[in-house]
Amino acid sequence: MAHVPQWVRDLKPSGPQGSEILAQERDGSAVNVEQLKTFLFGQEALQRKQKVLKVLQSEKVFEKSQDYFEGRTDKFERALARAKKLRQLTVKHGWNDTEQRAANDLISEPLPYGLHEGMYLKTLRDQGTPEQHEKYLKHAEAYQHIGCYAQTELGHGSNVRGLETTATWNSDDKTFTIHSPHLTASKWWIGSLGKMANHASVMAQLIIDGKSYGPHPFVVQIRDLKTHELLPNVYAGDIGPKFGYNTMDNGFLLFNHVKVPHVAMLARFSAVDPKTNRYLKPSSPTLVYGTLTWVRSTIVLQSGSVLARGVTIATRYLAVRRQFQDRDAPEWQLGENQTLNYTMVQIRLLPLLATCFALHFTGKGMMALYEANQKKMSQRSSKDQQELRGAGPEETQSGSDLLADLHGTSCGLKSLCSQTAAEGLEACRRAMGGHGYSAFSGVGHWFLDYVPTCTWEGDNYMLTQQVARYLLKSARSVLKGNEPNNDTTEILAHYLKRQDVGAAFDILGKDEDIVAAYAWRSAYFIFEALRQRDELKQSWNSLLVQFYKLSRAHSQYLVVKNFYETLQSPSISSELDPETLTLLHKLFRLYALHTLESESSEFFTSSACTVSQIRLARTKAVMQLLEEIRPHAIRLVDSWDFPDFQLNSSLGRYDGKVYEDMFYRASELNPLNRITVDPYPESATLFKKDESRNLKGKL
Repeated sequence: MAHVPQWVRDLKPSGPQGSEILAQERDGSAVNVEQLKTFLFGQEALQRKQKVLKVLQSEKVFEKSQDYFEGRTDKFERALARAKKLRQLTVKHGWNDTEQRAANDLISEPLPYGLHEGMYLKTLRDQGTPEQHEKYLKHAEAYQHIGCYAQTELGHGSNVRGLETTATWNSDDKTFTIHSPHLTASKWWIGSLGKMANHASVMAQLIIDGKSYGPHPFVVQIRDLKTHELLPNVYAGDIGPKFGYNTMDNGFLLFNHVKVPHVAMLARFSAVDPKTNRYLKPSSPTLVYGTLTWVRSTIVLQSGSVLARGVTIATRYLAVRRQFQDRDAPEWQLGENQTLNYTMVQIRLLPLLATCFALHFTGKGMMALYEANQKKMSQRSSKDQQELRGAGPEETQSGSDLLADLHGTSCGLKSLCSQTAAEGLEACRRAMGGHGYSAFSGVGHWFLDYVPTCTWEGDNYMLTQQVARYLLKSARSVLKGNEPNNDTTEILAHYLKRQDVGAAFDILGKDEDIVAAYAWRSAYFIFEALRQRDELKQSWNSLLVQFYKLSRAHSQYLVVKNFYETLQSPSISSELDPETLTLLHKLFRLYALHTLESESSEFFTSSACTVSQIRLARTKAVMQLLEEIRPHAIRLVDSWDFPDFQLNSSLGRYDGKVYEDMFYRASELNPLNRITVDPYPESATLFKKDESRNLKGKL
C-alpha cells in the first residue's frame, strides 16, 4: 500500500471542529478545574505526576503508537522492556514507592514486575521476621530476587482454606517439604510467575505430624539465579492468552517434594519451633491474610480513577460527536445535535461521572481505615487475641474483633466498587456507539485489563459471604445489648430503637436523610437475614442470594456515607469555591438518588422510602440534576487530570481532535496497511510486500 498522500492528510472533519466544541464546553462552565484537581489528589501528587510524566515521555520505549496492533508475544516483550527501563529510571532518579506507582499509572498496562512489587515485597515486609528480611527481602528490594505471590490454584481460588499444596514439617532435618499432590494443586493465575519470577511466596497447608494447621506462606526459590532455568522438581510456565492482561505472564507452578529450610516459612505471626516441633499459632489468624486485605483496600481506592478514565473518554467524545437533529429544535437551529445533549445518553453517563467521585472518596476512607487498623494491630498484645476462628463460612464467635470491621468493609467494598467500575467501563463503551468498539477508543483494552479484578483477590460473589458473616455477628451483638462500638453497630442499634415507629426520611429535601435512608435499608436487611438464619434455621446456602443483596446494600450505604461526609468536611469551603462545592453536592445527590431509584424495591420493602418519593426521585430529581450537571461535564472530567499519554485514546483527546487522530492511527500507524497481499486462491504467495516491520522499531 502506498504511503498516505498529502491530499488525504490535508482533509478536515466537516462541521464544527472538535477542538472548537470542547473549547466552547469549557467556556460554558465556571468550575475551577485546577482547584478541583487539587482537592481530589493534592498539589503534591499532581506535581509528582507531572515530574514522572516528563521523564517517561522522554524515553522511546514508553511510546504507545503500536500498543493496539501487537500480538501476545510482542506485547510481553515490550512490557518487559518497559518494566526494566522503569526500574532503571526508579534507581536513577531515586523514586520512592509513590513515584513508582505514579509511573505505573501513567504507563497504564500490567508490567511483568507487577506482582513482585505489589504483593511479593508486601508479603515479605509484613509477614517476615528480621532474619527473613535479611535473607529474602534485601535481595528482593534490590531486584536480585524476582518474586510472586503464589496462592490461587487450578482447583481453588477464593476458598483459601481449601488449597491443596502442602508444606510438611520434617523434624529430623528441620525442613519443610513443599509438594503438589494433585493436578488441581497447581498454582494458577499467578502474576509475574510464568516467565519472570525466580522466587515465590507459596501459600501451602502446613502439616506437622500428620495434622494440618491451615495455609501459611513459604518462600521458595523456583529458578536458578544465573541461568533462570527451573530448579529440579519444579515445573512452571505461562498459562497462555487471556481476555486481556496479556502484558503480564500469569503462570502455573507445581512442586514434586521440594525441600526448603526452616527459615522459609514466613514467621512474623506464626511459626514452627525447631526445638520442640510445636506449632506457634498467630495471635490472630486473620493476620496471615494481611496481604489480601491490603490489596482489596487498594482496589477500592483505585476504582474511582479506573471508572473516571472511561467516563473522561466517553464524555469528551460524546460532546464532539453529533448525531441527528433535535426534533424540537427551532427551524433556524440547523445541524446535528451533540450526542451528549440527549437525555438517554446523559442518564447512562452522568450518573457514572457522579459515581467516580463517590468511589474516589470511599477509597480514601477505605485506606484510612486500613492504615488505622494496621497501627492498632502493631500495638495490640498477643494476649488480647487468642481465640481461633472456625473453618466454616460463618463465624459466630470471632477471635479477631479488631480486624472484623476492616475485613467486612474491605470485602464488601471490593466487591461493589470493582463491579461498579467494570460495568461502568462497558457502559461507557456502549454509549460511544460504533467507534467505542475500536481499540483506538482506549476503553476496550482498559476494560479487559481491569475486569479480572472482579474475580481475583476473592470472587465478588464469594466475598459477600464474608460481609454477611460480619454483619450477622454485629447484629447478634446489638441484640444482646452490647454498646455500639463502630458505625455498623450504631446504625443497627438505631434501627432497633426506631423500627416500631418507622422511618420518615426526606430524601428529596435533605442530604443527611438520604444517608439515613441507606442506613435504614441496610439495617432492615441485616436483621431480616439474621431472623431467617437464627430463628427460621435456614441453611447458609439457601441464603446466599440474600447475602449478596445484603452486602451490596450495606456497601452502597458506605459509599453514600463517605461521599456525604467528605462534603461535610469543615475545611472544604476553603478548598473549593461555592459554585464547585454546590456542583459536588449535586453529584452526590445524583449518585445517591439514581442508585436509590435503581434499587427502589429494596428501599420500599424496608420502608426507607415511599412509592411517591421513589417516583419523584426518578421523574423529577434525577432528570433535573442531569440538566444542571450537563454544562459542567467536560470540566468535571478534566479535573481527573488524565494526560493524553495515559489515556492513549483517539476519542478521549483533550483537544477534541477525535476524527483526525482516529484516521491517522488507522492509515499511518497500522502495520497491516504496510502489507500488499496476493488475493488469488491459486497463488501460494500470501504477501507480495511486507513493510510493516518498519513501524515496530526496536525496543
